[in-house]
Amino acid sequence: MIENLRRYVPILDWGRTYDRTALSNDMIAAVIVTIMLIPQSFAYALLAGLPPEAGIYASIAPIFLYAIFGTSRALAVGPVAVVSLLTASAIGQVAEQGTAGYAVAALTLAFLSGGFLVLLGVFRLGFLANFLSHPVIAGFITASGILIATSQLKHILGVSAHGHTLPEMLSSIFSHLSEVNFITVVIGVAATGFLFWVRKNLKPTLKKLGVPSLMADVLTKAGPVAAVVSTTVAVWAFGLDDRGVKIVGDVPQSLPPLTLPGLSPDLLSALLIPAILISIIGFVESVSVAQTLAAKKRQRIDPDQELIGLGAANIGAAFTGGYPVTGGFSRSVVNFDAGAETPAAGIYTAIGLAIAAMALTPLVYYLPNATLAATIIVAVLSLVDLSILSKTWGYSRADFAAVAVTILLTLVLGVEIGVAAGVAISVLLHLYKTSRPHVAEVGLVPGTQHFRNIHRHKVETDPALVSLRVDESLYFVNARFLEDLVQRRVTEGCDVRHVVLIFSAVNEVDFSALESLEAINQRLKDMDVGLHLSEVKGPVMDRLKRSHFLNDLNGKVFLSQYDAWQNLTGDDRINIDSNIEG
Repeated sequence: MIENLRRYVPILDWGRTYDRTALSNDMIAAVIVTIMLIPQSFAYALLAGLPPEAGIYASIAPIFLYAIFGTSRALAVGPVAVVSLLTASAIGQVAEQGTAGYAVAALTLAFLSGGFLVLLGVFRLGFLANFLSHPVIAGFITASGILIATSQLKHILGVSAHGHTLPEMLSSIFSHLSEVNFITVVIGVAATGFLFWVRKNLKPTLKKLGVPSLMADVLTKAGPVAAVVSTTVAVWAFGLDDRGVKIVGDVPQSLPPLTLPGLSPDLLSALLIPAILISIIGFVESVSVAQTLAAKKRQRIDPDQELIGLGAANIGAAFTGGYPVTGGFSRSVVNFDAGAETPAAGIYTAIGLAIAAMALTPLVYYLPNATLAATIIVAVLSLVDLSILSKTWGYSRADFAAVAVTILLTLVLGVEIGVAAGVAISVLLHLYKTSRPHVAEVGLVPGTQHFRNIHRHKVETDPALVSLRVDESLYFVNARFLEDLVQRRVTEGCDVRHVVLIFSAVNEVDFSALESLEAINQRLKDMDVGLHLSEVKGPVMDRLKRSHFLNDLNGKVFLSQYDAWQNLTGDDRINIDSNIEG
């Protein structure tokens, strides 16, 4: 009972061994991450089309809940760029930005996303995220980074542009170029340049000056804060808001409020599919970061429990004025590098953000939107990796097509269609690859008991025996392919008397494949050719024993392919010379 409770509430596990050293390390990490998150939370709320306080609210209760239910000791949960973009795209279809309905839709989206994630976790369905291939994910994130950076150009220029796709955004920006505010441009460009310099050059510069490594890390992570402070002071001191510079304005000075998501059937049905897509993308991003960081300390995470942790975080966001959240790459890496030992670091970060929400929000009244836009641009451009196109082109044309189509559709038709296309392409790519499994005709390597592809190695064969190694599980998609291949190979060689299917790589045979095996067996029987199996795995054999196939088999089942070779070959063996050595 206690073990099951610890599985679903991991804080009961790591909390037992929490000590003063972990407390010290977690507190230091929390200070660094809090400094980083204050401007970042404002910026991502702006990207989602929500008031700046929503970003802070979405970073408080969700972190608490993830610390209780999550398994990663370094993952930092909160608003992230891609999910913020998906949120804006989804709720922009059902409500107008700036209205109460828009905020309620954001709460509802978080609620649906959280419920879906918890449902997947309870039923241990985390494997569904595997249907998104890495190339497709990389393509989607690259396209999203381009869209996000482009969407922030309107704040850098100080114009009122709109749009959810790249053509719409660029067209809208060009049509409003006459409205450009040059003071805003100066602020935005200066902030962007400064933040790029901080990211690449500040830490090495500080180390050269003799600043300790930890302090250099803190100062580097505080770079966005410096940009926020300096530009805010400049706008206040020179009254730039009266000269057209758009600012954040009033931000409520309070802890996250208790809120209720909208539960009307129309709203729920409109946001259900976007919520599922956001859940899948968020989970894939989060679990990949969590696994990477856990591996560095020889720890492990439970993907199914991660679903519950992220689901609880999103449900918490829905009832505390936030919007959908997930584990962020940059903040998690900062949390890890700063020495976080346990999820308690996230709790201390949440406390720090709560203090900021209570005490510091009046100080950001004059914060220019251009600075927040610069923060977003610098953060998301690190997500853009167009090299994935050249890498996949050189390795696999099918993967290249998947990446290229995902990027193109995301940029031209929008993020929701891009995500849906990515999922569809991933599944279709898997079906395509497995529909034509690699089946190698093999022969005996002289002087050994090993069998290799006759087209790659110098091997011994027997014209009366065809040995086919099936390198894929057999199911409805590829069953007929194997039927046709065996039929074609047997009719090509009139001397064939035996066919052996080597099942060493076959982990599953579904009912459609079983029927195909029965058809192969009957056809070969009619041709007076024996059908044999070798190296069949235990679970596959157990399944075959439940049918009549083995009883009707026109041949034998051999423990190894060498046994089949010894029993079925005659004296007329021949050697095959191959042009390819392997």
